[in-house]
Amino acid sequence: MKVKQVMTPYVECVSPSTTIQEAAEKMKSMDVGALLVCDNEQIVGVVTDRDIAIRAAATGADTSVTPVQDIMTPHVATCFEEQDVADAAEIMKQKQIRRLAVLNHVSRLVGIVSLGDLALRQDDKTLVAETLEHVSACTS
Repeated sequence: MKVKQVMTPYVECVSPSTTIQEAAEKMKSMDVGALLVCDNEQIVGVVTDRDIAIRAAATGADTSVTPVQDIMTPHVATCFEEQDVADAAEIMKQKQIRRLAVLNHVSRLVGIVSLGDLALRQDDKTLVAETLEHVSACTS
């Protein structure tokens, strides 16, 4: 099965200057836990609900004026829509992450694939279980 068969298409991005509050409102309205941060169609980071809770709220950032670039994770792991789902799962395992930005053959953003997408749409439950186990493992 290919990544394009399980990914969530039509990803919305926020700009690096979007405030944390605006990003949180967008997450709420879209019912998602992460947004890609894009600058002129270039992925420059990802901001998650956990980033908002840990990097912003816990440090007392003023979410109405602080931009997401101050709390985002700057390195975003990617895969290609034509890759096998097992390849995407392997990237998630190796990097211990729950989401990958999905690119097409010309490296343009076309979607996002999450561990949840794999769980809901992938028939190989062993692959999903192993991926979750590796992503959730403590690396101390």
